[in-house]
This record gives sequence, C-alpha cells and structure tokens, in this order.
Amino acid sequence: MLPLQLQNTILEMIATGLPVSETVDFLCREAEKTAPDIICSVLLLDDDDRVHHLAGPSLPKAYAAAIDGVQIGPGIGSCGTAAYTGKPVLVEDIETHPYWQDFKQLALVHGMLACWSTPMLVSGQVVGTFAFYYTTRREPSPLERELVDACVHLCAIAIERDRRIAERRRLAETDTLTQLPNRARFNDVIRIQADSGRPWGLLLTDVDNLKMVNDTFGHQAGDDLISTVAERLANRAEPGMTFRLGGDEFAVIISCLEDQDPGTLAAELLAAAKAPCECGGHLLYPSITIGGARAEAGENPAPVRQNADYALYHAKERNRGRYIEYVPGLGTAIVKRFRAIHDVGEALRDDRIDAYYQPLVELSTGRLTGLEALCRMRMSNGEVIAAGHFQEAMKDAHVAIELTDRMLEKIAVDCRRWMDAGLSFGRIGINLTAADFYRGGLTARIVKAFERVDVPLLKIVAEVTESVYLGQRDQIVADEIRAMRAAGLMVALDDFGTGFASLTHLLTVPVDIIKIDKCFVQRMVLDRAGGVIIKGLLDIAHGLDILVVAEGIEDAEQAARLTAMGCRCGQGYLYAKALDPDATLRLLRDGRGYITADHALLAEAAIAC
Repeated sequence: MLPLQLQNTILEMIATGLPVSETVDFLCREAEKTAPDIICSVLLLDDDDRVHHLAGPSLPKAYAAAIDGVQIGPGIGSCGTAAYTGKPVLVEDIETHPYWQDFKQLALVHGMLACWSTPMLVSGQVVGTFAFYYTTRREPSPLERELVDACVHLCAIAIERDRRIAERRRLAETDTLTQLPNRARFNDVIRIQADSGRPWGLLLTDVDNLKMVNDTFGHQAGDDLISTVAERLANRAEPGMTFRLGGDEFAVIISCLEDQDPGTLAAELLAAAKAPCECGGHLLYPSITIGGARAEAGENPAPVRQNADYALYHAKERNRGRYIEYVPGLGTAIVKRFRAIHDVGEALRDDRIDAYYQPLVELSTGRLTGLEALCRMRMSNGEVIAAGHFQEAMKDAHVAIELTDRMLEKIAVDCRRWMDAGLSFGRIGINLTAADFYRGGLTARIVKAFERVDVPLLKIVAEVTESVYLGQRDQIVADEIRAMRAAGLMVALDDFGTGFASLTHLLTVPVDIIKIDKCFVQRMVLDRAGGVIIKGLLDIAHGLDILVVAEGIEDAEQAARLTAMGCRCGQGYLYAKALDPDATLRLLRDGRGYITADHALLAEAAIAC
C-alpha cells in the first residue's frame, strides 16, 4: 500500500490541477520503487474503444508506440482484455498465454515476461487500465496487490477530475445549439493559427433572411435553419475549423492556403448550404453570404478578421448570397459607413436630428399644396447637413428605422403646432425606407405617432422610393402599402423613373401620387426625349387618377413647360429649399399659402429675417 504521505502528495497534485499525465507519471515512478522488476503502464480508453499511452516512465518507447491505438477485445493482451471485460487479468507467462499470442514478441524482446492489468473505472465505466509488467515470470505479492488497488483508485480520481475539467472547458467553448466550437474557442484557435508558420485564410459567413424565417415560421424553424447550415459548413471545412460566433454568423478557418483556396472552399460552402431542408415543419431554401481574407504566415489575426468582416459587410450590401474576398481598399467604403453610423447614432442620442420641410406648390398659381419632410442632422459644431451626407448610415437597417421613428415624432409635433396656430399646410410627405417595411408594423407606427398628438392621418403622405416599391419581389411592401391606404394615408411613389418601375405594377399595388425624378425635369429642357417621357407619364397617371408631382424644379422655364404639359404640382429650389420648422411656420403664416416663381426669392429673404 502507498504510504499515507505519498497518497496525500498525489491528492494534492490532483487538487492543484497539474496535468493528469504528470501526476500519473509521478505515481508510477513511486510504485516502481517498491520492487526492482516492476514496470508500470497506464493506458486510457477512447470513445472508439482504443487504448492510448498515458504514463509509463520505464516502459520501452518502442513498445508503448506499438500498442498505442490498439482496439480492445477478448484475448487482446492483458490490458486489452481487462479493458474489454472490466475485470483484472493476470498473465504469469506472456510467452505461453493465449491472450498474448499476437503481442508476445513485442513484450519478450524488451524482457517483459509477465503482466497484471487492472481496469480503472469512473462512474462504473472503464476509462483505462493500470498494469504491472514483470521481468520475471510470477504473480503479484500481497503487498503489490494492495499497492495496485491504491494506484488504481488514485489514477481514477485524477482521470475523473481531468475529464470534468475538460468537459467544463468543452461546454464553455461549445455552442449549445449547433455543438460547434463557439466564439471563445475561435479566438483561441485563430491565435494558434497565426503562429503556425503557414499562410492561412478566414471565411466569415452570415445566414441570409434568418429574421424573416423567425418572424414568419417561428424560432424553432430559425434554430433548425442555423443547425442545418452549421452541419453543412462543418462537413465541407477542415475538422474543428468551423465555429458559430453567435446569432447567424459563422467562421471557417483554412489552416493552410497551400492546401485549400478560399474561393474554392467558399463556392463549396455556398453550394452545400442552398440545398432545400425542412425546418420547423416548413420547406426552406437556405442561403448564406461569405466574406473572406487571406493571411501570410505570422500575420496578426486581428486585421485579417477585420478584413474578412469588411468583405462580408460588402457582400451583404452588394452581392448577398455570394462570396467576396477582401482586396486592399475595400475597407475604405466600409469605414466610411461605420463612421456615418456612429455619427448618426450620436446625433440621435443628443437629439440633433431635425425635420426640415420643402414646399410643394400648384404650378399654375403658386398655391402651397403640401410639404415634404426631409431629414437633417445638426453637427456638434452647429452645421446642418442634408441626409445625402449621411446616406451610408441609412443602409444600416437599425439606423434607418430609428431615424424614421425620430422623424415621425418630430413631424407629428410640428403638425400639431401649425394646426394650433390655425395654419394650413396641406399634406406632409414622409420618406420611408426598405428597413421600415421589413421591420413590420409600419402602418401601426405611423398611426401611433400622429394619434398621440391628435393629427389626422389625412394630413400624411407616405413616400416610397421606386427601388423600395419594386426592388423586393415579395408581398411585404405591397401589403403594407395597402394597409396604409386603408388607414387613410396617401401613398406617393418617389423618384419615379430612376430605376425599373413598371407602370403595370400600379394596377395591382396602386398609389395616390407619382413624383417624377428631377433628372427628367432637368433633361426636359435639354432634349426632346425628357419632355416626351414626362408627357407620357402624365397622360398615363391622369388616366389612373394619380396625381403627378415634378421634383427638382430650378428655373421658370422648367415650371412653364411642365404647366403646359398639364403637370399640376411641383417642388424645387425655384420655390424654396427645405426650411426648418420655425421658418416653415413663418412661410405658412406670411406667405398666406402662396409661393410663386416671381416672388420666391422675396419669400426666402423674408424667412431668413
């Protein structure tokens, strides 16, 4: 039996968290001191029922290497049989015993003539074996039997603690939904990869339309989709090199670019992901977007990851459902967008987002027929900038939605103020983004904002750009437009003619107003084509009882030609630029509802006073 002091030493080594191999190796050395012909061996059993060398300070290296990975079973030496049966196996003569028929030459050549192997159990399961090899043909002494019992017990304690630590580490580094390594493990592996001395690559992947799946089919369908994509990515990538970073984002590390090209692997991942699958009882067609970056041997992983992020961000904006690899300069536009998002975020927090108003007039009379609300941002230095200067930020859905909500609040308050002053301002146009529609509940948001201050919805025009109107091929935008019109709002199709709008679409998703983009107004004076297009649009719109508003009118000649064609309403710098709420109030009060081309400058001068 082991001395009490030695047992305490072993237990202390286990408690302090020393590597299990170091603790067991020390235990073997101490056990070997009890007899001159003892050679200790400790083997661990893996999940495939194969044994692997853990400790054996005196065990010949060639022998240890030869038995490493051997499948356990009946008659597979002393250790293989003990691990298989869960019972001790004593072989007093290796040369003649049938269990050693296939392995005796390995042992005999190193002078090992007998072997006694005892299984080690943790929670009733065999986890390995503890063995004494003898250089003489004999059985263990009573003292050695007690010694083995103590050693097996201590080894089991050490192995159990090591497994618990490993399991806690695994759980801490494993995503619970997909069972892939998580972000913490990714951070460790990418640092190891950077030190590997080889060129490597990184692919970052997003699952497309996950929110839509969650909202439409439920979160179980979304979880099933994530799990399916995770499995498909892991099956194509190197083992252990696919990670779920969180939400719908995955990472794939390419350990050596000499063996795998990022573009080739990305193509395989894209193809694998898109196969149809059942998620939450619904048939879905998954889609992923991938951004990638290459790294030289020893390169800092931080910029590599950032470059892959840039590429993914760019792919989601410009090439969703495909792969884009980072090239120098790609990050410049992304950095500009991030900066714009940051600036707008700060402006929202500091209440530096304001609504400005550009008048719409009846071209023949100059009578004010309405206003278009335009977003303006006050910089920290007091400068007011138009939305065009922070348009990049609007491509972020969260920013776009928050800006719209803030504008609704501002416009509602201004409307209430003007109504209380007894001023007439017609209808106010509010610009909406694709993000507003795809968030859901847009009509309810608008209704709530204006009902809060008791402004009737007949005062509101929802302006939808042509790209939003037809850019998305599903029913979300169309359904929301119908809901807004049913609630009493008018709907305007803005920037008409800049994209690919089909007039026939107006038959299924009707609007109340079409706003002709300024490029046609400007071209109308320069060549005949612009005028012909506008005249055709006017005729069609009038036939459908749709009001036409010409945008970007900058001189009297444009106004006169539009009037002659039958265009009733317009807006532009000829009449007024966008004005802040106070200036708009003065215009409504002092202009008495009229802004003609002849006195537009006088009106602006009066506003500036």
